[in-house]
Amino acid sequence: MVDALGHTDVVIIGAGPSGAVTAHTLASKGFSVTCLEQGDWISPADYPGNRPEYELLLQQKWSWNPNTRGRPADYPMNLDAAEVTPIMIAGVGGSSVFYGAHWMRLPPSDFRVRTLDGVADDWPIDYYDLEPFYNRVDEFLGVAGLGGDPAYPPQDYRMPPHPLGKGGMLMAAGLNKLGWHWWPGTNAIPTNKFRNMEKCVRWGVCETGCPAGAKASFDLGYWPHARAAGARLITGARVREITTDPQGRADAVIWIDRDGREHVQKASVVVMAANGVGTPRLLLMSKSARFPEGLGNSSGLVGRNLMLHPNNEVLGLYDEDIESWKGPAGQLLYSLQFYETDRSRGFLRGSKVNLMPVPGILRILEHFDHLPFGKRWGSAIHDIGKYAGRALSLAGNIEDLPEEHNRVTLDPVLTDSDGIPAPRIEYRISENTQRNLDFTLDRMAEMHEAAGAAHILRQPLWKDAPGHLLGTARMGDDPERSVVDRFGRSHDVPNLFIVDGSVMVTSGGLNPTATIAALALRCAEHIAETARFQEVAA
Repeated sequence: MVDALGHTDVVIIGAGPSGAVTAHTLASKGFSVTCLEQGDWISPADYPGNRPEYELLLQQKWSWNPNTRGRPADYPMNLDAAEVTPIMIAGVGGSSVFYGAHWMRLPPSDFRVRTLDGVADDWPIDYYDLEPFYNRVDEFLGVAGLGGDPAYPPQDYRMPPHPLGKGGMLMAAGLNKLGWHWWPGTNAIPTNKFRNMEKCVRWGVCETGCPAGAKASFDLGYWPHARAAGARLITGARVREITTDPQGRADAVIWIDRDGREHVQKASVVVMAANGVGTPRLLLMSKSARFPEGLGNSSGLVGRNLMLHPNNEVLGLYDEDIESWKGPAGQLLYSLQFYETDRSRGFLRGSKVNLMPVPGILRILEHFDHLPFGKRWGSAIHDIGKYAGRALSLAGNIEDLPEEHNRVTLDPVLTDSDGIPAPRIEYRISENTQRNLDFTLDRMAEMHEAAGAAHILRQPLWKDAPGHLLGTARMGDDPERSVVDRFGRSHDVPNLFIVDGSVMVTSGGLNPTATIAALALRCAEHIAETARFQEVAA
């Protein structure tokens, strides 16, 4: 049965950060907005972080990997050709419910990689085009940080930074000894009660959902305000297809509810906000006689140039109690010492290194997986367990350059529970990225050594990527080399917009949510400003 839901000015697919910002912006300007989200609301009371067994819950029910988690809202992924695993969660707020809320802007150089380093492509916009939108989102969320970082143009924050804590002070002293850059962490975690968010209680479990409701995940940071402005949010709504009219404009989306019923939502504008895997998946599924290779895919680039930010880690174990369970996690501090290109290192671009607390003992035990069973369990666990509260994690966020062979396609066999083709992920770590990983790993070990770590444990690669799903519908001025224009509008379909991380031309070496939110705000305001003048595709 097909149920037609009437007409809305704007339909948004996905209720994560970019969808939330877009919904709030357009609803506040008087547009009728309907957002379709395949997941549900998740109550902070349900998060595992306030339970003693929370690390065990992360192994299945609350795993970051949707293939492991297998919730009704999730779709599976074929990862046979992927060297790292994309992670995400469906639900109101999207993967921000699990993010660490590291709130970093791309520096100006990230928008000019082709000009500066001769690789990838320059963005069609620069840092200063995006700066006012960065500022406005920061202000709206109550971002906590310290202005004056010499690695950036001038910026400031509504909230003061979080305390460095004993672990942060220890690492800061080590970095000072090395003469390397560091700065207090910038986090979308208010240091005081702000709007409907509580004050951070420093439990250090940010990346498993904040039980205190003290993190600016977008279910808290934006959606209450979007709904108050009049945006309609429908959960349990899995979109199957975007349809087009005879003139080639998007005119509706077809979605399936949890009972298997099919619905049609007609709209004047369609906005994709389904992340760098979900957005190309849906565009590739939306084929027609006019768009035989998928909607908006005349360039052949939908799904290509997937960037995942492979990460690595060095864990330091310290003899003194440094209360390393205290958050935010979130970053206590970060270093951009090795962020910009230095060709003498043997690779291009660089990485951000951030210091994070280690609140759980199983996190420490993971680093001893190479030991025989008898040296990890039984009485031996007490030797390892003495480092609870004495472990610090340095994580390297590695810049991932775009490569067309890294891509999202539709799997010919695997489907979700509604029979919709699942995405197949093809991703290989390039030689340049591998050299960056190796170099950053060595530098993080040096940082721990300078800080006085008793034991240093290396993790050369996190198999689970950090949930940064970027580049698969890139922006650009040339329709043959990009999918959308500088405002996120499809080159092929004038009333189809993409606002998630798919549009990013390069990944930078930083957590991307601040950039995604700023781009969504810029795009949403462009939609409002040009609503009367959207022309039919040629």
